[in-house]
Amino acid sequence: MRYFIVLMILAFYFAPVQAQDRETLYNEALNELHCMLKDSCKLSFKKAVMKVENAYLYGTMDTLAFNDEIRVLKNLANSVIRSKKLTYNASDSAKVKQYAALFSVIKDTIPVVMADGELYDYIPFSYDFEDIWGLKSWKNMFVSKLFETRKGNCHSLPYLYKILAEEMGVDAHLALAPNHVYIKHKNVKDGWYNTELTSGIFPIDAWLMASGYIHLDAVSNKLYMEALDDKQSVAMCIIDLAEGYNRAFPANDGKFVFQACHLALKYFPHYINGRILLAETKKKIFEQRVEEKYGKFTKDVYEDESFKGMFLDMQNDYAGIHQSGYRRMPEEMYLQWLTSLKEERAKYENKQIRN
Repeated sequence: MRYFIVLMILAFYFAPVQAQDRETLYNEALNELHCMLKDSCKLSFKKAVMKVENAYLYGTMDTLAFNDEIRVLKNLANSVIRSKKLTYNASDSAKVKQYAALFSVIKDTIPVVMADGELYDYIPFSYDFEDIWGLKSWKNMFVSKLFETRKGNCHSLPYLYKILAEEMGVDAHLALAPNHVYIKHKNVKDGWYNTELTSGIFPIDAWLMASGYIHLDAVSNKLYMEALDDKQSVAMCIIDLAEGYNRAFPANDGKFVFQACHLALKYFPHYINGRILLAETKKKIFEQRVEEKYGKFTKDVYEDESFKGMFLDMQNDYAGIHQSGYRRMPEEMYLQWLTSLKEERAKYENKQIRN
């Protein structure tokens, strides 16, 4: 009997991490991100990303491994700063050196000398052309998946860059294009410039407009090409959380997502993904209530004042989204757009930054 008890105790201590209640994890994550936005907690983009991913992963995310990976990459970036000379001598050269080092860590092959003198090549992250928008698996959008496979997309790669910048104490601004995230920086010599991590190029704004899916109204309404601040970036994480919730609980009643969308849009009202998700959630709730009361769409639905108000509200949301300049970009067109940056590099690359 004593032997059996000992075995039970050992099994308890050495058991793998158990999945936690997903609903609780999602509520805790939303509360934590809200805490950051209202300045009741220290804002940490890394922590926001980890909270989002951990909720979807049932609380089984290896946070120690995640932080270790960040620490290794940060140390590598600092080594690059010490070992490379930058041909930039303006007053903010120290900051620009950090930007260059972060770019190298994510996109460049770096020769590394080990303590025993052995030389090996550090292999950078690459672009994953499979399931680029996480439609098959939401995990494909995660930084933790990027660490596991060394492959990422236009969501995980700029998120990693921003996390590393935060860890190094330097600013990095996320920026948006249709279905796309990239980095914007500003330096004394060149002003604002773009850093594209999917292809490892510094494109000029003309490339962003080249696809035809960035309407001029979308730029003037601040949907795209804006340098986002830290709170707007955390608001993006809240929409990521809500998107993950929809995948974790496909039959949900829409209340959590509705709450998350309103919170995110309070701090980032122009975020098009949040506006679209809110409109889609209103549509879902509308359809659920119609089914509960009438079973199916009938003329009674259109004569019901409460449903008429909900329908007009949805209609206004979708009309506002279109009027703001949003145009849906098909996946095939998106991949062609990304490929154009490499194929027409000479046309679209910011040569001042590359040099």
